[in-house]
Amino acid sequence: MYARSTTIQARPSAIDAGIAHVRDEVMPALTGIPGCIGLSLMVDRLSCRCIATSAWDSVEAMHGSASHVDPIRDRLADVLGGSAKVEEWEIAALHREHTTPQGACVRAIWLKTDPDRIDMAVEAYRSQFLSEMETLEGFCSASLLINRASGRAVSSATYDSAEAMLRNRDQAASLRADASRQSGAELIDGVEFELALAHLRVPEMA
Repeated sequence: MYARSTTIQARPSAIDAGIAHVRDEVMPALTGIPGCIGLSLMVDRLSCRCIATSAWDSVEAMHGSASHVDPIRDRLADVLGGSAKVEEWEIAALHREHTTPQGACVRAIWLKTDPDRIDMAVEAYRSQFLSEMETLEGFCSASLLINRASGRAVSSATYDSAEAMLRNRDQAASLRADASRQSGAELIDGVEFELALAHLRVPEMA
């Protein structure tokens, strides 16, 4: 399974219109493309960073969709009032504890490691760190996206509410520090998002 993320630095006044556009226009258009298995949208209203991520059942489907997706992405960037940064990923792990409720939030952490160590990091994530994240208050699901060539990765954990995510922040930070130390991965960035849209049909991969 593969994913393509589009990050847009939005105008504050355009965020709600952008969410509606993704829900009403982007999602129906993308899910009609062969090989697309869903879409999510994360929004940080404080920094105005918006990340739309589409999931694909093969790398061939993801690359073959480019001519269809490019104008959809350009239109979304226009609606949100910012330029789009695109990244492609392999979905290395995905685990759902329970269905994501209305008002769910996501803590996303970007990491980097030596490309030669990426498989070791994925195995550690699956065998140890997922089970540790499950102990955090409000945990719903988690995923790990990787780029084997660059050694970059992003771990996203979804929680029932912003309140639960706030209460587990210190414990999550401790788990991240342990994970970084054991896996040799460098923490690059971390952001807490509103999960504005979640419509993914990626199977369990834990």
